[in-house]
Amino acid sequence: MRREVRRHFPLFSAGMMLTLAISGALVQAQAVPGRSRTPGLPLSPTRRVDDTQLKQVIVFGRHSVRAPVADNSVLNNFSAQPFPSFPVATGLLTPNGAALEKILGGYYRLWLTKEGLLTGDDLSDAASVYFRANVLERTIVTAQSLAAGMLPAANINVNFLGPQESDPLFDPVGAGVARLDARMAVAAVNGRLAGDPQSLTSAYAPELTLVRSILFNYPAGETPVPATPANKIDVTAIPIEVTAGTSGAPVDIAGLSAVFGAIDPFIMEYAEGLPSAEVGWGQLSAVGLSQTARLYNLGIDLEYRTPYLAQVQSSNVASHIVRSMVQAATGNTMTGALGNPSTKVVVLIASDVNVCGFAGLLHIDWLVQGYPPDYCAPGGDMVFELRQSQRTGEYMVRASYVVQTLDQLHNKTALTLAAPPAIAPLFIPGCSVGNATFDCPLADFVKVARHAIDPLSADLTN
Repeated sequence: MRREVRRHFPLFSAGMMLTLAISGALVQAQAVPGRSRTPGLPLSPTRRVDDTQLKQVIVFGRHSVRAPVADNSVLNNFSAQPFPSFPVATGLLTPNGAALEKILGGYYRLWLTKEGLLTGDDLSDAASVYFRANVLERTIVTAQSLAAGMLPAANINVNFLGPQESDPLFDPVGAGVARLDARMAVAAVNGRLAGDPQSLTSAYAPELTLVRSILFNYPAGETPVPATPANKIDVTAIPIEVTAGTSGAPVDIAGLSAVFGAIDPFIMEYAEGLPSAEVGWGQLSAVGLSQTARLYNLGIDLEYRTPYLAQVQSSNVASHIVRSMVQAATGNTMTGALGNPSTKVVVLIASDVNVCGFAGLLHIDWLVQGYPPDYCAPGGDMVFELRQSQRTGEYMVRASYVVQTLDQLHNKTALTLAAPPAIAPLFIPGCSVGNATFDCPLADFVKVARHAIDPLSADLTN
């Protein structure tokens, strides 16, 4: 449901910048030379002690494991063998997905309690958390499951809108907060491809060759290449072109979108814990999974990390995240922030397109073993820590990408501080300093965000 286009305001007013300027904790931040790949773990004795204290954490993540978004009656047109069945309807979070997210929530509980942000008294801590999910069932249940793992003795309210509404944080175009110029969107994507989208078939020839061999059940590299089975569609042969988007997508990349849909089940099959014989019909190793996922990631990258599209679609959530940090640091209520000045934990759960688009807006990259670069995996989170130096009083932002590995998902592995999920420190261009955790002075983070965010694509609704 589209809403009327809302009034827009400058992202950071002169008053807000003055607040930053007069708050000594937010200016002239020095590098904190702490060293830690896992938040909260001890530092190397060869480094200066990390004297920062965690004041707030913002978790922006993708839903956990779900059933494929296309029904098997559609998917089976693309494959020689029937796709395996999932225990829930298309697009819904699986029971295993909920259990995996609860495990991750339990890890956050351990970490945040160790850091002193949570007390261990769930009923007391519940007053200082804010959870919000996009309108889809899989995002809502993911948020509820994460909350159940983080604060198991409390009944945490997850904020979400009705299924026919558009949440401005996650769908600003549908909500009327932002306007997408369809012609500019097509031009922006075509511009990244030198005006020749079909060239992707040569650039990603190994991945496409692998996908075809899996779908049509023959060894990769077999020559001559077997013909397409009767009454089947070869998604790898559909011409690739970029046109105006439909059904909520910013652009339509014909050909690539078909491949995207056909391979969507593969990662989910493995993460769901299906037997190896049912993951790509027994033809996909861990390396093969990562290779096919490169094509999935390519579609996300073009549609949501392309600079124009990232700015239109991710400015609003970025504005709210930054304002929430400033609100926590200053202790002053701020329009366009989430929660209140005493909120210690903010959790936002949406889809891969939202998380990847936000990362693209700020030019943030990561690499986690087993996944392609910048891959937004099921249950994966961008985590932003607002920390304060106990020596200088200055505030800084420490960012990381936290995700269960494919094997941790597949095996439903318990997580502890000694056996954590994969954690990649994030470098924020124009902001991060050269220490191991790439800390970013909060004032600099605000400046970077102010430069990246389109004020006409953001609102100040709390």
